[in-house]
Amino acid sequence: MKDWKLIIDKTPLEGSLNMAVDEYLLHSLDKGSLTYLRFYQWDKPTVSVGYSQNIEKVANLEYCRENNIDIVRRITGGKLVLHHREITYSVCSADNVAFPPSLSESYRLISEALIHGLKKMGIDAYLSSETPASYAKGNMPCFSYPARNEIEVDRKKIVGSAQKRLGTRFIQHGSIPVEDSGDLLKFVSSPKGGDGQARMTSLSRVLDRKVSFEWAVERLEEGFSEYFGIKMVLKKFKTKEMEKILELQRNRYENEDWTFHRQEC
Repeated sequence: MKDWKLIIDKTPLEGSLNMAVDEYLLHSLDKGSLTYLRFYQWDKPTVSVGYSQNIEKVANLEYCRENNIDIVRRITGGKLVLHHREITYSVCSADNVAFPPSLSESYRLISEALIHGLKKMGIDAYLSSETPASYAKGNMPCFSYPARNEIEVDRKKIVGSAQKRLGTRFIQHGSIPVEDSGDLLKFVSSPKGGDGQARMTSLSRVLDRKVSFEWAVERLEEGFSEYFGIKMVLKKFKTKEMEKILELQRNRYENEDWTFHRQEC
């Protein structure tokens, strides 16, 4: 049975730090079969945009500035996401046995593991079968529609994910709303993009009760462990690792040249 390194950030972090941790994990992978699974939260409402997105076309920058809402640019693709009252997961791996060297297939496997965890919560989730053409080509937020192999409940999107590959390594991370934030999403998104409020849902809405981070993460972790047949080993960052993460936070994710104009990563 293989071991995966498990990271659970129980304390919500700044968006720039969350993105720095994820990127550090991706670049720290060697050519072996190491895999990280991380669960985390955000310390305040934060908008993240995909690597290739034009931030001025997808985000309402004036509203975000006036309401102290952070904006970060991800290294992954995909569309605008509002991170607020959610669980975020990330999987970083160089294991080409567990994960095929194909974005679509590895994406599907991770989605199926997430579904396994959602079922442990009592949620009957399933994979979406197709990506609407208008969504794929447009500037709508991530939760406007489910894309192919993303996760739905009652025809509403409950997980939005994005992936980046570097040779044999990849990172996939995604948003799992715990509570509804559709009203705020409408304001932080560009008016031209649409808010997607009618096509998204949350853990609390589906279960009709409050859901805690700890309770949900425990079941998601079990879902991954059982689906992939692996053992989780808790990981804590060493001092030198944290120094590299904080340097990455300063130099990239707190740098407006990256956020607004995009530098190569």
